[in-house]
Amino acid sequence: MRPGRFITFEGGEGGGKTTQVALLVRSLEKAGISPLTTREPGGSPGAEIIRRLLVEGDVGRWDALTESLLHFAARQDHLTRVVRPAMREGRWVVCDRFADSTMAYQGYAQGLGREPVEALHRLVVGSFVPDLTLVLDLPVAEGLRRAGLRTSAEDRYERMGEAFHETLRSAFLDIARRNPGRCAVVPAAAPVEEVHRAIVSLVRERLDVPLEACDGPGS
Repeated sequence: MRPGRFITFEGGEGGGKTTQVALLVRSLEKAGISPLTTREPGGSPGAEIIRRLLVEGDVGRWDALTESLLHFAARQDHLTRVVRPAMREGRWVVCDRFADSTMAYQGYAQGLGREPVEALHRLVVGSFVPDLTLVLDLPVAEGLRRAGLRTSAEDRYERMGEAFHETLRSAFLDIARRNPGRCAVVPAAAPVEEVHRAIVSLVRERLDVPLEACDGPGS
């Protein structure tokens, strides 16, 4: 059985993660790989319930520790019921956000610190790590502008202010610097097709898979 792979997409608001996940999945399918697409917070029935507590409502409804505990509770359910079973079957899993987001949002931007998040990570995630993490990076003002074009009740994090998001951007870049073997930073201000081609090139090189870019979002 071909071993499963775990690819995660990270970055601030408005970076185009959902679009790029969908394009990568199509490229993988063209290469004969049928990946499982999932997301965090969420990805399993229980985790989706917790998701609503995190991405909707008042900006200040949780402190940083409570928020981290909710994220890791959702992650435990997601890993147990979805990700790990798929990996055991040899499937590729492509996830829109994972543990780096908790470190960036709660550990850095909300001020909880690295150590408490790392302790929760050891308890829930253990030694399990993505094979490749793609950090979509773009200026905060552009990311928030793009995010503001969406119509969704899931805008709690988007409303946390520009200073929060500047810290968040720096956090993701720092995480990538600390984990160069796993993470790759992808400039996300470029057109969608250009970002997609860069991602396909990284997946092809890092994971040694014969992969070609899609022609475009509608192809």
